[in-house]
Amino acid sequence: MPKALIIGAGDGLSASLARLLAREGYAVALAARNTAKLAALAAETGAATHACDAADAAAVAALFEAEGDAEVVVYNPSYRTRGPIAELDPAEVQKSLQVCAFGAFLAVREAARRMQAAGRGTILLTGASAGVKGYPLSAPFAMGKFALRGLAQSAARELHPKGIHVAHVVIDGGIRSARRPEPGEDTLLDPDAISESYWHLIRQPRSAWSWELEIRPWVEKF
Repeated sequence: MPKALIIGAGDGLSASLARLLAREGYAVALAARNTAKLAALAAETGAATHACDAADAAAVAALFEAEGDAEVVVYNPSYRTRGPIAELDPAEVQKSLQVCAFGAFLAVREAARRMQAAGRGTILLTGASAGVKGYPLSAPFAMGKFALRGLAQSAARELHPKGIHVAHVVIDGGIRSARRPEPGEDTLLDPDAISESYWHLIRQPRSAWSWELEIRPWVEKF
């Protein structure tokens, strides 16, 4: 049974992806700072759960010691702090960079070490609109997501020739959730629909790999 590891798991996209992968025959592992919130999803999907601070090198190394033979690794964590540049708390800015980008580096590093030995694997990094356009009052998030995109591009160029598919997914729009109800017909991204795009990346033939995929609802402006 192939294994999949989702880092930064929660409800929404992560939950949809866990359900899809479980249906497709994967043994799923879920990692988050707070594993209590994953109990229902773990029971539904048969997933293992791991407490992990994605920005802590030792914690990420321990996670991969436990689940390092995963053929699919998805990195979802984000941290956002907003405000005028002149008023931002440096510690909050640093945290945004650590969670959005440094943690992704740790995950890609650990995954690459193991996938290179196997000669195959898929690493998917969840990005955002902020990774291609910096919005006002959102400099920390833009910095983190731009760095994530750069990591994905560099890793793809290095690892694709070694049989490891690396892809960055730009989520350009709001994701529908219980906390964010649908204001109109299909005006928010359906997490199940996003998961189908992730599944497409996982199944892509290597003769036509994508390193980046943008996903947006039909009403979102470019």
